[in-house]
Amino acid sequence: MSVPIGPIEPLSQTPNFTETELGQFKEQDRFLPIANVARIMKRSLPDNVKIAKEAKESVQECVSEFISFITSEAQDRCLLEKRKTINGEDLIHSMSALGFENYSQVLKIYLAKLRQHQSQKNDQDQFDEEDLIEE
Repeated sequence: MSVPIGPIEPLSQTPNFTETELGQFKEQDRFLPIANVARIMKRSLPDNVKIAKEAKESVQECVSEFISFITSEAQDRCLLEKRKTINGEDLIHSMSALGFENYSQVLKIYLAKLRQHQSQKNDQDQFDEEDLIEE
């Protein structure tokens, strides 16, 4: 699992936006979609529980900030290592570095299983392709 981030500019070379320019960014451009956040929240609660709009918006802002926080740390690591792509290990390392080490081991297991599943799927796809070629 890799996230291409394109050319990385050192922080000293990133553009400085004025308050007016920042105000032009739409809220939905900065945050995860509220419907996705609400769906995840509902899955972890009993069916009879309702979630207030303000609660959804607060969680939306928090998770969006959390993702930005972790991704920024991963980007810094990539800059130091002169790489242009953030990968799963970078994100896990960032979480540990930022004090979320309780999640590291579980995420390492998840990432390994994800890669194993993707590898098996790729092998199966290649096998299916070979069958088509032989026919």
